[in-house]
Amino acid sequence: MGESVHTIRTMPLERRPGCPFDPPPELIEARDHGPISHFTFPGGKPGWIITGYDLVRSVLEDQRFSARKELLLHPTIDLSGFQVDPAAPGEFLLMDDPLHSRYRKLLAGKFTVRRMRMIAERVEQIVGEHLDAMEKAGPPVDLVAAYAKPIPAVVICELLGVPYEDRARFQDHIALFLSGETSDEDLIAAVAAVHGYIEELVAAKRKNPASDVISDLLDTDLTDEELRGIGLVLLSAGLDSATNVLALGTWALLSNPEQLAALRADPELADSAVEELLRYVSVGKTFMRTALEDVELGGQTIEAGTTVVLSYNTANRDPERFADPHALDLSRNDGGNLAFGHGVHMCLGSQLARIELRIGFTALVNRFPTLRLAVPSDEVPLRPGSADVHGVKSLPVTWDA
Repeated sequence: MGESVHTIRTMPLERRPGCPFDPPPELIEARDHGPISHFTFPGGKPGWIITGYDLVRSVLEDQRFSARKELLLHPTIDLSGFQVDPAAPGEFLLMDDPLHSRYRKLLAGKFTVRRMRMIAERVEQIVGEHLDAMEKAGPPVDLVAAYAKPIPAVVICELLGVPYEDRARFQDHIALFLSGETSDEDLIAAVAAVHGYIEELVAAKRKNPASDVISDLLDTDLTDEELRGIGLVLLSAGLDSATNVLALGTWALLSNPEQLAALRADPELADSAVEELLRYVSVGKTFMRTALEDVELGGQTIEAGTTVVLSYNTANRDPERFADPHALDLSRNDGGNLAFGHGVHMCLGSQLARIELRIGFTALVNRFPTLRLAVPSDEVPLRPGSADVHGVKSLPVTWDA
């Protein structure tokens, strides 16, 4: 190992004040030194952080790197004194093949492009209802509470068959364990509440199946425990990421008025705008993989058993992959952002998220032509660096009524 290899000494890392969309400066500096850096995990075990686009992508498609929960270290939590159990049945994001592919194949038919297009009409309805409510209430509003949070929540809850009267309670529990600011005691209680609720939901679907994803899976050989795990993965993934892309993406548009004007002027720009906003805000910050054998990567030897941290947000700003990477350019056509991952674990709900974002962004900016922040930019409260998903706690906006 050469002396020139950069070292990142600590995580989590906060964003630079006034730069809420950029990766933390320490990660940008690391990427400037090269695509791979030394890192010591809490507890003292050595590892690596990968900040370059090509290397992140190569790890995600390399079966010599494992996604198994019990093999992974965490960049902010000291796991050295704990026995980490394998992922619960159905929690396929933290599994390798063949278990991962078994669950994924059963789910793949539920998230096809065709089915998602059929859902688009309902998404337009939901978006319209929330815009009507915002207009009726009048400015200012918190865009997170009034728009960015409820829209993905309604969509994913309807897709999975969560009854209307249960949604608010369920969303509150999910928000607690995704916020990055919850005490250990409250976190354990929130996770237990979500698990218990999904268990009740699966039992209810067994008695009265309907036209939702969980009901569709009842004809398979999945156990109730596996269905609970799948439900937990889909609900938590479907709620938080889309919420924060909608909120941060709107803020990014308001901060780049020429790009906002271009989106309003050209409806054909909507799809590329979604891809660029996904790249630019990169709410999914890091994912981990552990080497199953010695692997040569970026001129370094990743020893078997070593965990690497994949920095999605820095990879999506890699100047070797994206021209002028720190600029928001809705007409960018170089594609290939890593917002939904890559390889066998690429996000199953990516098409659903794209539909929500395309409709959500375009309808919002067209309904309110004078939309703007209601507070100075540096007063918008960001989530802490410890949160797994980057975002804002609230986004106060206003417009000319």
